[in-house]
Amino acid sequence: MSLLGYAYLHAHLKLTAFEPVTHARLGAVTRVTVRTNGLLVPAQVASKTQTLLDHVLFALKHEGVNLQVLAQALPKVPAHDLVVGIHAAPTGAYIRVACFLWEFFNGTQLQGLPVISGPTVDVFDVSRYITAKGTRNARWRVNFNGLGSLSYCVTVQRTPAIEALLAADILSSAHRFVAALAPMAAERAMSWAYLHETQSSFAIEKELPSHTKAEAFVALLKQASQAELLDESYLVALQNVCMTNPLDLAAEYRHQQNWLRGPLRGAVGVTYVPPPPEWVPGLMDDLLAFANDAPKQIDPLVCAAVVSFAFVFIHPFMDGNGRLSRFLFHHALCRSGQWGNGLLLPVSVAMKRNEDQYLAALQSFSRPARQAWDVTWLGDDEFDFRFKSDASVYRYWDATACVAFGLEMAQQALNIDLKDEAEFLAQFDVIFKAVDERFDVRGNDLTNLVLACLQNNGKVSANRRKKFADTVPDLVFDAIEAEWLSLLRS
Repeated sequence: MSLLGYAYLHAHLKLTAFEPVTHARLGAVTRVTVRTNGLLVPAQVASKTQTLLDHVLFALKHEGVNLQVLAQALPKVPAHDLVVGIHAAPTGAYIRVACFLWEFFNGTQLQGLPVISGPTVDVFDVSRYITAKGTRNARWRVNFNGLGSLSYCVTVQRTPAIEALLAADILSSAHRFVAALAPMAAERAMSWAYLHETQSSFAIEKELPSHTKAEAFVALLKQASQAELLDESYLVALQNVCMTNPLDLAAEYRHQQNWLRGPLRGAVGVTYVPPPPEWVPGLMDDLLAFANDAPKQIDPLVCAAVVSFAFVFIHPFMDGNGRLSRFLFHHALCRSGQWGNGLLLPVSVAMKRNEDQYLAALQSFSRPARQAWDVTWLGDDEFDFRFKSDASVYRYWDATACVAFGLEMAQQALNIDLKDEAEFLAQFDVIFKAVDERFDVRGNDLTNLVLACLQNNGKVSANRRKKFADTVPDLVFDAIEAEWLSLLRS
């Protein structure tokens, strides 16, 4: 069956952009029909796609906006075809968008144009994508409403899962939950959140921080509430706090090629290659412009997920990128003005619990990006890297899977981690108080025993009983278990 739209452009022009996940094809249907693997297109519609421009217009109308493919395909579309097309339909929405994008990707303006008219049209369909307010281009009467700019833009599709998570209004629910806690309980829950967010963020990187480093990272997380403007010097300072090895401290963005690797030897073990070092400053400038402005323009959790994953994909430092990316998640929430004042959603705790899903979200970009590189193993830890695509691979990407994961982790951080810990602390207080009023037991001993009981499904183990036998009467062990059972029944 014949390919159409983005799939045709990708195959016919031999583009190095990521291959479209879904394909539009000629099919035995009477109208354009959506299938799980793409679109089936009737012959009467397919017959109108004779030129490259026809396929671009078909794609914009039926498949949405794939800037990575368009960035590589539009420079190959003759200017004459666009001028003829806009003369034929000066009010046409898709031809205007095509001309607008063609001029940007070619760095030149079309000549001999008619008067452009018609209402201003959005580049991204707001019913299909999560969008920003946008910037209006008067020349083409087009509003660029993507997440980012024309030089760096991600797309997030409004999938049913994402729509449901957005409708849950997670940040408002988190505010209500914390506000309903007693002040002391809220403070203790946040102390737990900061500590475990730190431990989990390091654990994801397979590291165990020293006590000093853990305290420093907690202070770093609390600094997120200040929502400072992000720039290179600030990120360098943050990276220095994150690192456990002083030899890995950065002074600026990297000047070397870095890469990620798995357990396999040789080139096949290289799982991801970030952009070349000479591209990093420009990519980071574009990302930080988004990170500084977008939290107040779009849903903060969407922004947080985009910034966090985008930072990892650029990998601007030789080490510490993962931990910094998770800090940036919190920074985006605080910068939105809808979260902060010491509050923290322990998303890294949820991520650590769902590492397979975290890896899948990362691989939604890293796997196809790896195909843009030829990697040759030179022996030991030496590799030769040859990039065979262009910067559009890193400048335009689909963040749908990353945002879905980020929203899900935020919801789990609230509904599982914070709420479970608050309930745990409340149970601890009730049991501790009830037993303390009846028996004269050292505070530290009683604390340890109540915690052990709660963590052991209501039982004080034989080992615990033996360990504390010289200082704690048997009646205390039984009383702790009885209070737990009473809570369970209430």
